Amino acid sequence: MRVTQMMLSTSTLRHISQGYNRLSVVQDQLSTGKKIVRASQDPVVAMKGMRYRSQVTEVEQFQRNLREVYNWMDTADSTLGEATDSLARIRELATQASNDTYEGTQRANVAKEVKQLREHLQSLANTKNSTKFIFNGTDTTNPPIIDMEKMDKGITALFEAGANLDSMDVTYAGKTFRVVNDDGAGTLTFQDVRQTVPAFGDANFDEEAVQLKITNDSVTFSEKNKNPNESAPVTKSVRTDDVIVSDRDAVSANTQTVEIELLKGVSIPVNVNPASVFSNALFGDIIRLERALENPEITGKELTSYIDDFYGHIDQFVAERAELGARVNRVEMIENRLMQQDVNAKRIMSDNEDVDMEKVIIDLTIQESVHRAALASGARIMQPTLMDFLR
Repeated sequence: MRVTQMMLSTSTLRHISQGYNRLSVVQDQLSTGKKIVRASQDPVVAMKGMRYRSQVTEVEQFQRNLREVYNWMDTADSTLGEATDSLARIRELATQASNDTYEGTQRANVAKEVKQLREHLQSLANTKNSTKFIFNGTDTTNPPIIDMEKMDKGITALFEAGANLDSMDVTYAGKTFRVVNDDGAGTLTFQDVRQTVPAFGDANFDEEAVQLKITNDSVTFSEKNKNPNESAPVTKSVRTDDVIVSDRDAVSANTQTVEIELLKGVSIPVNVNPASVFSNALFGDIIRLERALENPEITGKELTSYIDDFYGHIDQFVAERAELGARVNRVEMIENRLMQQDVNAKRIMSDNEDVDMEKVIIDLTIQESVHRAALASGARIMQPTLMDFLR
């Protein structure tokens, strides 16, 4: 077979060009740190890389969600702690005022501090995390308390023409009551909302129901007698200013949970049930205490009965805070799991995409040496010209 000068030139140039391509690939790997820069170089690596990168992005999003969860929970925890301290102060004031050595003017001064604490609690109920109200369920754009006047409408509001009794709550002794009967003769019957049995109309309702009977100028409270030998209910007369009538929506009752996804398919509720802490019952009992302190006829013994109501509210706040703390512990465990997943996902992605830098440097050195040798040998082969053959 005759080998011509043209064949030598073409073959040499082709091999030099292939060397350039190999050198280019190694240089791309060195500059990017990746095995491939185009999917066509290795479709399998490219497809796996897309899947692993999606996994890393998902974990990073969960970690961003985690920061939002901590913001919600830390804000709620500090707010509940501050509210608990305020209630403890109200209870302390009630205990001090129940001493009969306090005069009417002194108790009136105590009532002023109680009022300020109530307004502080109202501001705590409207606490925001960034731009979101955290104690209004999923309705995070609106405050749970808008109109404070709705908290104390007065007993006469029950008997106004056109009054919607189904939209009102009555607070007394740490309990919330709702209407179950209007006899049409001016007597309204209210039952504790936590009691579903007996219902109004049952034969044992009058003996066992926790209820208030309210007329325009009188209030009567009755409940089941705790003495098993007595069937007649315990009944007592209540001052009309010792029951608080409020609109049912004075404090928002949105109990829907705000959930944030922290793992695939795992969502954590980040808010506190507002109905369990900031409620009509809470603010109603504080207003009742204010009125009792302002009333010079109230004795220390009567004021003592208000103290137990605040023990109940404080216990409720502590219980909600404990439940929140349990969720925080779970979130911390999820955080540790996410950190491990992040490390694993990035390691797998690196194994699939990243090059062994030492090997790439060696390959680059080899390719450079091969390229220089190819250029040198090509220059020797192509050195003779047409004139050299014509001599």
